[in-house]
Amino acid sequence: MARKVVNRKEKAAEAEAAELLLMAKKKKSGKRKGKTAENVRLRLYWGVFSQNLKRVAVYEFDQQKEAEKRAKELSKNGKSPHFVQKVKEEIKSAE
Repeated sequence: MARKVVNRKEKAAEAEAAELLLMAKKKKSGKRKGKTAENVRLRLYWGVFSQNLKRVAVYEFDQQKEAEKRAKELSKNGKSPHFVQKVKEEIKSAE
């Protein structure tokens, strides 16, 4: 019977050591060195989209009323509904 207690203690110690090794590996693998993201500049627009998520029109950010008016115009008379949503696009630099 004493033999079983020793085996349990040994197995518990082995399991604990294995768990510590796993935790150490996870900490090491979490620190990855890679490319740093460049500063990407984005511009905000209003987009008019169809029910199929196709962009129908794009308006400058200060023209929200015009975008909503266009969406309402496209949606009337039982046609497929259109909606307005913000769109972010990357600004191409002249470098």
